[in-house]
Amino acid sequence: MSENRVALVTGAGQGIGRGIALRLASDGFDVAVADLPFQEEKGKAVVKEIEALGRKAIWVAADVSKRDQVFAAVDAAAEQLGSFDVIANNAGIVQVKPVDDITTEDLEKIFNINVFSVIYGIQAASAKFKELGKEKGKIISASSIAGIKGFPILGAYSASKFAVRGITQVAAQELAPRNITVNAWAPGIVGTGMWDTIDEEMGKLNGKAKGENLKDNVEAIALGRIETPEDVAGVVSFFASDSADYVTGQNLLVDGGMLYN
Repeated sequence: MSENRVALVTGAGQGIGRGIALRLASDGFDVAVADLPFQEEKGKAVVKEIEALGRKAIWVAADVSKRDQVFAAVDAAAEQLGSFDVIANNAGIVQVKPVDDITTEDLEKIFNINVFSVIYGIQAASAKFKELGKEKGKIISASSIAGIKGFPILGAYSASKFAVRGITQVAAQELAPRNITVNAWAPGIVGTGMWDTIDEEMGKLNGKAKGENLKDNVEAIALGRIETPEDVAGVVSFFASDSADYVTGQNLLVDGGMLYN
């Protein structure tokens, strides 16, 4: 059996996903960079960054809301990189709307991407670990501070992240007999395009100028600065490592001191 360690990161063309992919490569993993087809240019740039770190990497086009595409991405990672050890279910979207305005279409879209994809990722990774005869495996998914506390005008998003916490706890219990750990990371305000969207949409609702909502929220962080993708990647690195072999079913806040549990 190959001794190399392989990780698949979804939504890895930019932002938090890119940060996770690069950190795992620095940790010694070969990495499959998965994202939507239109992110191919960015994804292949991340592949080159990983290769510059001395690790192998591949680009995989995948719409994570489609179960067959998630399974195909895991297959590609294992076949082309020679093993499969970790999945980071990172891909996700945000929606900013008052509860009164949430539509059926909104719910279907955000749950397909934020929740269904996590379940598909868990299933695909579990099946691959079994196929390869792995003695252990790591499944790590994106939750949020909005999965610990519901935030106004982020109703559907909060619901989707609460769901990730639930499925993480269930999968951790079901897969523990096979030594597969299942955990989630819960970031706060990360300086990526997602928070630019939240800031802009909040401004439409409360009349604040661009950047003001972001500034107000950052001022509430105990450590006094906005979060970076690298901050998140450090937690994912821990969950993916041997140091976390006895940690499962957890949703770890990485928010600089916004919520406490």
